[in-house]
Amino acid sequence: MAESAVKFLLDKLAPLFENDLQLLGGGVREEIVYLRGELERMTAFLRVADASEESDEELKVWVKQLRDIAHDSEDVLDEFTLLQPHDHGEEGLYGSIHRLSCCIKNTKARYRIASELQGINLRIRKISEVHKRLRHKFNMAEQGAGSSSACNTWDDHRGDALLLEKTDIVGIDKPIKQLVGWLVKGGSGREVVSVAGMGGMGKTTLVKQVYDAAEVKKHFKVCAWITVTLSFKLGELLKDMVHQLHNAIRRPVPEGINTMNNNHLKTIIKDFLQKRRYLIVLDDVWHLHGWDAVKYALPNNTSGSRVILTTRNAEVASTTSVESGGKAYNLEPLPQSESWELLCKKTFQGKSCPPHLEEICTDVLKKCEGLPLAIVAVSGVLSTKDKRRIDEWDMVGHSLGAEIEGNDKLRDLKKVLSLSFNDLPYYLKSCFLYLSIFPEDYLIEHMRLVRLWMAEGFIEPKDGKTLEDVAEDYLSELLNRGMIQAADTTSDGRVKNIRVHDLFREIITSKIRDQNFATISKEQNVPWPDKVRRLSVHNSMQYVQKNRCVFQLRSLFMFRVTEKPLLQKYFPGGFRLLNVLDLQNAPLNVFPVEVVNLFFLKYLSLKGTKVKTIPRFIGKLQNLETLDLKHSLVTELPVEILKLEHLRHLLVYRYEFVPYGDFHSKYGFKVLAKIGVLTSLQKLCFIKANEDGGAILRELRNLVQLRKLGIVQMRKEDGKVLCSSIEKLNKLCTLNITSVEEEEIIDLQQLSSPPLLLQRLYLRGRLETIPHWIPSLHSLVRLYLKWSRLKDDPLVFLQYLPNLVHLELSQVFEGDTLCFKAGGFKKLKHLGIDQFEGLRCIQVQLGAMPSVKKLSIQRCKLLEKVPSGIEHLSKLKVLEFFDMPETLIKTLRPHEKDNDYWKVAHIPEVYFTYWKECGWEVYPLEGLSEGENFPHDQPSSVMKSHELETRWK
Repeated sequence: MAESAVKFLLDKLAPLFENDLQLLGGGVREEIVYLRGELERMTAFLRVADASEESDEELKVWVKQLRDIAHDSEDVLDEFTLLQPHDHGEEGLYGSIHRLSCCIKNTKARYRIASELQGINLRIRKISEVHKRLRHKFNMAEQGAGSSSACNTWDDHRGDALLLEKTDIVGIDKPIKQLVGWLVKGGSGREVVSVAGMGGMGKTTLVKQVYDAAEVKKHFKVCAWITVTLSFKLGELLKDMVHQLHNAIRRPVPEGINTMNNNHLKTIIKDFLQKRRYLIVLDDVWHLHGWDAVKYALPNNTSGSRVILTTRNAEVASTTSVESGGKAYNLEPLPQSESWELLCKKTFQGKSCPPHLEEICTDVLKKCEGLPLAIVAVSGVLSTKDKRRIDEWDMVGHSLGAEIEGNDKLRDLKKVLSLSFNDLPYYLKSCFLYLSIFPEDYLIEHMRLVRLWMAEGFIEPKDGKTLEDVAEDYLSELLNRGMIQAADTTSDGRVKNIRVHDLFREIITSKIRDQNFATISKEQNVPWPDKVRRLSVHNSMQYVQKNRCVFQLRSLFMFRVTEKPLLQKYFPGGFRLLNVLDLQNAPLNVFPVEVVNLFFLKYLSLKGTKVKTIPRFIGKLQNLETLDLKHSLVTELPVEILKLEHLRHLLVYRYEFVPYGDFHSKYGFKVLAKIGVLTSLQKLCFIKANEDGGAILRELRNLVQLRKLGIVQMRKEDGKVLCSSIEKLNKLCTLNITSVEEEEIIDLQQLSSPPLLLQRLYLRGRLETIPHWIPSLHSLVRLYLKWSRLKDDPLVFLQYLPNLVHLELSQVFEGDTLCFKAGGFKKLKHLGIDQFEGLRCIQVQLGAMPSVKKLSIQRCKLLEKVPSGIEHLSKLKVLEFFDMPETLIKTLRPHEKDNDYWKVAHIPEVYFTYWKECGWEVYPLEGLSEGENFPHDQPSSVMKSHELETRWK
């Protein structure tokens, strides 16, 4: 982690050397040159030290000292930057006096900063001496001794998984059956079957049961089990494989094997396996290079050979299985019933849980989240507690984090989770620890996290990619490694929200304390470090330590805070070095005036607050990259916003949650006439188009970095200008347009070259015809059309969009028949049809929509039968009817004469939903089978509108 801090500081020093070094005072310049040289020299050793500090207390202290130096140096440099002249818009006599005053103050400040740098460099000289003394440890760690010693203990216990009896395990009968089937059936070539899951999920245990299955032993002529591990040595691994293969058929091992090089060993293995049907297990493969190192020794013969590979990394699993035509199995957490069975088996020796302990055990299981290793480890702790002492059991549940740190029975659990963290590259460690700022069980919005990472400086630039693209790669890597989980995905497969496993959160919480990465204020009497760099306030301001100097504070967050966040009251000394201020959903009515001095601020969120006005001094925030005012009351921005040349994400809109999305339920903001000067903008939502004629829309052509553009109050006469601007926006991925009134025509016919990368298109307003360019959008995955009122069937134009996954049509067609033709909509998974007022018949031909999983039909009052041909949709999982006529419902009663129940009997979930004053009332199809007479009977569930959300984006 020190590597991240030092790397960040060196990046900050680079422009100083390029541009300003000669302008610095002599004392400051010399100290900075020395500082940079020493940090660069030590950076080479930091990666090794970071990886080894867990197992070496002396290295841990050295790393901490260097990290503190990097942080203090960054603070001093930023203080120096604040002394430089910035444009604050002060003119005339007052401006001259102010500049003279600043000049006098700055001279004194420069002496102070030079003195502070001298002190820092004195500290660097001392730890440089320590570094020379520790050099032998760095050398040992670089050669692999450090990393292997860190995981040796865990490797010893990994062997225990190979000795478990089947009676000790729960919930694996079904995966065993599936994996055995993949091994003994399938093609004649060598196939890789990958088993992926986070550490402690039971991958080794499962695969060992498969490996020992009688059907598997009988099918394969030779078998070998090879444990790869994070720090494997290829030569030792290959020798082990040679020994196991020869022992399997009781043949002597070739002479001289201990002196052979790796290529010779691979040749022996390949020749041995060439004409045999073999099964090789490669257990615990961390990276692709682990597979690449051995795969050419495993011949792709035509005997039906198989390789089973276990890994924590989903990318390793998918890549290895895809390249061999094999399969990948993602091991899921145990469900509640099997988790409970395992806990009782290990805690109460198979007996049932005493009633007075059930609630506590349920809470403990919730934290384990179906992770078998965690359940077994925590059960070991509980089994030692006195069953009569409820307080002892309750303490385990409430202080699991402390238990993981201090209880020997949980040592292996901590080790297996820490291994995953320690294996992260340095640039991902900061990103992962950052998740600690969010409260427990909090759903973390994916794009919010991306922007925060950028603002913190965690994202390293890469040629040909935006910082957002690189951040997305980081997120994908954490997902693939099983470090975070996708909590929600959009219909087109993008991750919407993520969450952290509770047990990983305990590991994170421990590390952020050790490394002073962040401070969480959520309870009383929790000590704060001397220097707080990131502060996250949960639930209440009452636990914020009063009158604390937080000058070094870089980030401030508030979650679920009920009191008004009076920043001056709680932080009277200010925090002029702040990079991130996230006050989302805080009870705030007025823009916080303290923001005026935050020159380094990159991220400002007032989302969900009651703020109405943005003051003119916003123009002073010259480093601002994200301004998030979604769901605030802001409708206009001052002209000074145009000074923010680094602004990338400008989000100013709100919408009301109404059941079907009223036309005027979305509110944008009055945009500035010269918006085109903000050339760094990537997201701009939602601007009012009917201000200043077409001048604003003409300005959009200058925003060539735009990825997402949202426009409201569009007029027909604006179409030509908007089309000419859109043609310049080659990077545009999302376009969302709403007309000024429901009957106003959106005219986009003059767009001759639409953006090739356009993936999502939302058009709300009248269309004279489907824009001619839409069928050419090969990247389009989501299309929403509302209030189009077309005379011609739109499906004719849309059915051959090659990658369309989600289609929503509302008041789009005035005809009486919709026909989905054979061969059309091949990749469509979600289809919504709403308020087709003349629609009497929907036809689905055999071969149409072969991939559709969800179909929603809403408010089509003349539609009295389910779509004919719906029985052909074999992959349909969910069928929803919203506010549909009772005559249609009756046709699905299984006991009615000439019913259509048989057409939908294959669909697992069929619902009828009605909007009533209290919310959505949802009735399942099963109620019809039982003779219920809904919508008049008591519904199976009543949802509030925000739970089903607005039916239309």
